[in-house]
Amino acid sequence: MKVEIVDKVATLYPEGRIDISNSTEFKNSVTSLIDQGIFTIYLDFSDVSGIDSSGLGKMLLFQKMLKEKGGELAVRNVKSDYVKKIFTLVQLYKVIDIEGLPEE
Repeated sequence: MKVEIVDKVATLYPEGRIDISNSTEFKNSVTSLIDQGIFTIYLDFSDVSGIDSSGLGKMLLFQKMLKEKGGELAVRNVKSDYVKKIFTLVQLYKVIDIEGLPEE
């Protein structure tokens, strides 16, 4: 997974689906950043086509971990209508800053 770090702000670029098969790798990437003292993390979802409950669970875990450190998790560039529907269905935007949600 591509990661860019600029001035203690990290942007991760996951690709494809975030599901049970790769959510541990996703978790390890974010946990590593937090361990390095990076508490502002943006997830660029421009290349994410799907997400399941394990991926959503990891995102909620990241939000909790970062909030405890005074940090922030935000999702940007959600292109997939499927992912937008999932985020809206579970009202993830009420817990995590998701660019463009809720849809007006």
